[in-house]
Amino acid sequence: MLVGKVKEVMESKGKTIAALSQDTGLAMETIKRARDARIGQCRLSTLEAIAKALGVKVTDLFEEKD
Repeated sequence: MLVGKVKEVMESKGKTIAALSQDTGLAMETIKRARDARIGQCRLSTLEAIAKALGVKVTDLFEEKD
């Protein structure tokens, strides 16, 4: 099972939802969905935009757990 780490990465980079929304052009609600570990509800393009704005790889935004 994949578990999202968007919230974790955002916190480590000091990014708020509002700041990330401004940096990516994504709606705050979209970022909230990604941030709340609902990776299955996110498009790959959304994760790519978030990763780019945070300066990380898309794969850094989630991890596999048993």
